[in-house]
Amino acid sequence: MDDTPKSRTFPDAQEDLRHWDDAPDTAQTRHPAYRLAFADSDFLVRDELRPVRLQLELLKPELLMTERGIQSTIVMFGGARIRRPDDPSAPRTPMMAQLARFYEVAREFAHAMTLRSVQSYGREDVIVTGGGPGVMEAGNLGAKEAGGASIGLNIVLPHEQAPNEFVTPDLCFNFHYFAIRKMHFLMRARAITVFPGGFGTLDELFETLTLIQTERMRPMPFILFGREFWTRVINWEALAEAGTISPDDLALFQYAETAEEAIAIIDGFKAAC
Repeated sequence: MDDTPKSRTFPDAQEDLRHWDDAPDTAQTRHPAYRLAFADSDFLVRDELRPVRLQLELLKPELLMTERGIQSTIVMFGGARIRRPDDPSAPRTPMMAQLARFYEVAREFAHAMTLRSVQSYGREDVIVTGGGPGVMEAGNLGAKEAGGASIGLNIVLPHEQAPNEFVTPDLCFNFHYFAIRKMHFLMRARAITVFPGGFGTLDELFETLTLIQTERMRPMPFILFGREFWTRVINWEALAEAGTISPDDLALFQYAETAEEAIAIIDGFKAAC
């Protein structure tokens, strides 16, 4: 059955693609110049088309999440190298042995938040991770075990680019541009959680804090899991003492060690609003 609206004046793009496939095989039709622009992958990846690709990366996940009815998310940032304690591929350092516990903490947190999410039919408080291994995998796993959906925002990298198996398939996205990926992390965010991690996690932490500090993003619960780790790798007080940040900026985030503590912070923030 033809689902094309009878009121449509012009043929849609899919119809034009079918006609293009049926074109006679000639030197003219075989040449790249004859391809429809939107169906020409070689054309779309030209440097001059970067603005179009940026727009498409912003638009595609936005449309699909809107169609899914997702209204708010719980963001989980964290390191890809923080694996299950029994994972043989996990890095072996004394500190990593201590940090491995956060895999289960992340899993428990995502599980608990997703139990709430399913009460809204998966529209509110949907877990979103970077879609990869480590803390990201734990977040998607916890959500799946709770019977709910979760989002994975993957990025094309030489390593760690494959999505973990627990991301909800129709909410598993892949990005070329870090900037657009970060926007999708935050566009629906209701709370930010940051587990121990490396350069990528630090990048996400500081960019998000900057957006809140400069009021380019509304205040929300901002939770750092693992006080000992974060106070060791970042001397927050020294920044305030130097005057490079305000002492009040230290109140933009809180620490948690367990899933229960983080959920209490989120609930307390909601109650205060």
